[in-house]
Amino acid sequence: MDATPAAVPPEPATRLRVLAAMSGGVDSAVAAARAAAAGHDVTGVHLALSANPQSFRTGARGCCTVEDSHDARRAADVIGIPFYVWDLAERFREDVVEDFVAEYEAGRTPNPCLRCNEKIKFAALLDKALALGFDAVCTGHYATVVRGADGARELHRASDEAKDQSYVLGVLDQRQLAHAVFPLGDTLTTKDEIRAEAEQRGLAVARKPDSHDICFIADGDTQGFLADRLGSSEGEILDESGASLGTHDGAHGFTIGQRKGLRIGHPAPDGKPRYVLDISPVDNTVTVGPAESLDVSALTAVRPRWCGTAPAAPGRYTAQIRAHGGEIEVIAEPGEDELRVRFAEPMRGVAPGQAIVLYDGTRVVGSATIATTERTRPLASQSGV
Repeated sequence: MDATPAAVPPEPATRLRVLAAMSGGVDSAVAAARAAAAGHDVTGVHLALSANPQSFRTGARGCCTVEDSHDARRAADVIGIPFYVWDLAERFREDVVEDFVAEYEAGRTPNPCLRCNEKIKFAALLDKALALGFDAVCTGHYATVVRGADGARELHRASDEAKDQSYVLGVLDQRQLAHAVFPLGDTLTTKDEIRAEAEQRGLAVARKPDSHDICFIADGDTQGFLADRLGSSEGEILDESGASLGTHDGAHGFTIGQRKGLRIGHPAPDGKPRYVLDISPVDNTVTVGPAESLDVSALTAVRPRWCGTAPAAPGRYTAQIRAHGGEIEVIAEPGEDELRVRFAEPMRGVAPGQAIVLYDGTRVVGSATIATTERTRPLASQSGV
């Protein structure tokens, strides 16, 4: 792995016009409060992302409900900053919700939070903020932006890697990073300490619970959400040899690596659990098999987005495949429109549609969307056996 370039001290403090995206949760409220306490001219904004906000999740950290909007407004009042609600529901529907459904329909596994950061918070919101004369957008993400030795902005992991959210920000390019402020990223504080800070500041969201579910799926039932939009279509569940084990109501209801909910009804001959190995929307089949058949040795990813200058040659990095997953050493070979990655050791449960984010030490190099994978043990249907 290449050595991480040393960051230089930040530029002298400047009073910025900052637009703070306030979801209605504790993180974004504390981030806005810290930005204001640092002397910046802060304005709070809540993004209305649903044409029917009552249909989105309530009672938890979110960005989409009437309740969240009211919580954000109350927090802005306590902080003492102006506050507005901006309607981005149509853009959110097109760029995040419809993309989510289309990816599952194609047999891929998308990350809607990553897409929201790319298309909404640091595209639609940032573009509007800059047009109105703001210097930066502030969010409650746990990540840090520093100025590299060449003057370019770099995205790094948060000081507390247990809370790090740089993975879902790996789609940000140099322009977006130059206008991003993450006040929570450079402090080694626990979530309890963030909540305590919110209480000290008089923010009523201090004890509001977190949510780790998809904000636009109100009941948390992803399969039900997809079935409502894509309908039911009976297909076969196959083993690695192509033998039929049962049927399903739609291949879009499965993800690579899934173990539960297969409804096969009888155990494998060796008694071991079976997992989803392949999803074929063309013939509406789902292939299942043992865990070791999930091992991936290499992948090809498309639409690479670089946080700085794109690497000019193959190099050693670490990679993260899931928002809360660990790192693995890789050799990455960038191309013009794709990224080839070889893992130092097999990785399990890698699915097309996921994002792979490359790191050089704590620095985010860039990200790309996984298109194809190479199994250490190819399926019989893929090897011509």
